[in-house]
Amino acid sequence: MAQDPSFDIVSKIERPEIQNAVAQAMTEIQTRFDFKGSNSEIKLTEDTLVLTSENEIKLKQVIDVLTTKMAKRGISLKAFDFDSKIEPATGQTVRQKVKIQNGLDKEQTKQITTLIKDQKLKVQATIQGDSVRVVGKKKDDLQEVMAAIRNANFNFDANFTNFKG
Repeated sequence: MAQDPSFDIVSKIERPEIQNAVAQAMTEIQTRFDFKGSNSEIKLTEDTLVLTSENEIKLKQVIDVLTTKMAKRGISLKAFDFDSKIEPATGQTVRQKVKIQNGLDKEQTKQITTLIKDQKLKVQATIQGDSVRVVGKKKDDLQEVMAAIRNANFNFDANFTNFKG
């Protein structure tokens, strides 16, 4: 018996894409005239970006360069939490830690399943840890769910994986 079509809704960003965006941003920072001689840097750790610069103004410019590079690479900015406070760092610099979202939390999965149920389509949404599996008899219904998720104004990033037809 054939399995019904399904897909997963997740919140994961390809690590190489982030690494490339950070590398491109650092290259631009090192070559731009307004950053000449400044201590501006972007470091990528496991689940955060650490941005450092001489002052808050330069740090905002670093963020601007980084977000521009991410947008060009197709990385959703909703997957990053730029709201953390700017703190003093060593050597008269300031630092901001930007958390990278990896997976959906309980509240986000509930928002997604509520949206799917409100569509009144013949699909079934199941929360599976940090993702949501959507199963339906018709591919058209699944595509409508995908369109609804894309058009929803969530404050987090949602991607689709494991599409099985």
